Amino acid sequence: MTDLTTATPRLRAGRNSREALMRFAFFLLVLAVFVIFAILRPTFVTPGNIHGMLMSASIGGLMFLGLTWLIAAGEIDVSFMSVAALSNMVVAGLVLNGAGWGLAALGGLGAGIVFGLLNATLVAVLRLPALVITIATGALAASIAAAIGLGTSIALTGTGFVGQLLDLRIGVLPLIAVIVGALYAASWFVQERLTFGHYIYAMEQNRAAVVEAGVPVNRMLFLLFVLSGTVSSLAGVLLAANLSSGQPYLGASYFLDGLTAVLLGGMALKLGKPNVIGTLTATIFLIGLLNGAALLGWTDSERQIVRGSLLLIGVGLVVFARTRRKA
Repeated sequence: MTDLTTATPRLRAGRNSREALMRFAFFLLVLAVFVIFAILRPTFVTPGNIHGMLMSASIGGLMFLGLTWLIAAGEIDVSFMSVAALSNMVVAGLVLNGAGWGLAALGGLGAGIVFGLLNATLVAVLRLPALVITIATGALAASIAAAIGLGTSIALTGTGFVGQLLDLRIGVLPLIAVIVGALYAASWFVQERLTFGHYIYAMEQNRAAVVEAGVPVNRMLFLLFVLSGTVSSLAGVLLAANLSSGQPYLGASYFLDGLTAVLLGGMALKLGKPNVIGTLTATIFLIGLLNGAALLGWTDSERQIVRGSLLLIGVGLVVFARTRRKA
């Protein structure tokens, strides 16, 4: 009896240690990969390269924030990257035609909110399937983006106050990285400390039970789709200044990155559950990995293989974790 009593805390401690290792293993992987790149290519950790990676990760992380919670809630939005491209082209088109950057930024943001409201209405109010709807609205947004520039990019001679914002730094850190970091910190608080965040995960596990408990599920989904459209359009506005152009087809490069960041980030902290800290970490990891691979001389096709492989790994790990959790 004494041996059993003594063994039980040991087994529990061992199980807790394994779970803690699994929760933080992804962070250790990110650190290890970055250290390896820094050793192999010292230019990887130069201030200019770090600044560029943080800038890209900040804009990407902003775009993927709404997608994170939608997937966590058991839904999907595959229009986020097309909405960002539309917002990017709206800004470029307005600036090209003489509008100020303030009006152009509002126009780009408005375009994203309109598509967010469209997705929200069709999915949350009319209860149509999210995958089909967002494929359709994403195609519409991409078509409008291409039509604005007649199928080509729009070069900009100035970037206005948005460019000035992107140029601000705190040491080696871009100010936009600090702002996006603060936004993610606030999102983490909502996700972990407020009932709204708890309901998001409950919707994925058992939506019928959540509805029976009196939770306004459709209203929450409405807000999540509007959030996705809003943050995607904000990213599109920033990209217009960062690239000094409107790029109608930029969404293609963000599609794999967004899904990979959300699903791969689901292995951090919550083990199979997409979460904001995991998404931000995975976004930084993805940007750093591709940047380091480029410095090592990998071709674009080889980097695309890495992207696809990471997405496959992320999907597999999340499905495995969810299956194990339900079992």
